[in-house]
Amino acid sequence: MKITETAKSLKLWIPTIFLVMKRDDTPRISKIFALITVSYALSPIDLIPDFIPILGYLDDIILLPILIKITLRLTPDYIIAESKVEAKNIWNSDKPKKWIYSIPIIVIWLVVIALIYKYFIHK
Repeated sequence: MKITETAKSLKLWIPTIFLVMKRDDTPRISKIFALITVSYALSPIDLIPDFIPILGYLDDIILLPILIKITLRLTPDYIIAESKVEAKNIWNSDKPKKWIYSIPIIVIWLVVIALIYKYFIHK
């Protein structure tokens, strides 16, 4: 599979897994792995920073598909099928309307910046 094909499939699988996580009938272990997967996909903090050539994207190309496969294996097929159909419609208007989900990432970055300022700049 080419990198562009992987990126296109991730564009569908990440919203699908997010929708799996939100459902009430999803098993708890699936919800936990779905949360880990979506958090890792959306987090600006990676194991290897993206600015490092080749290696920076390698963790995303390897870890994200592994997390997706684990989540899908732990989730009943009917939940995946229904969530996948719903996820296809998320991108019809270009972007999801629920920008509020970006707040935890913004808070994480603000905490990181505050800690850097406190310990390294404001000594």
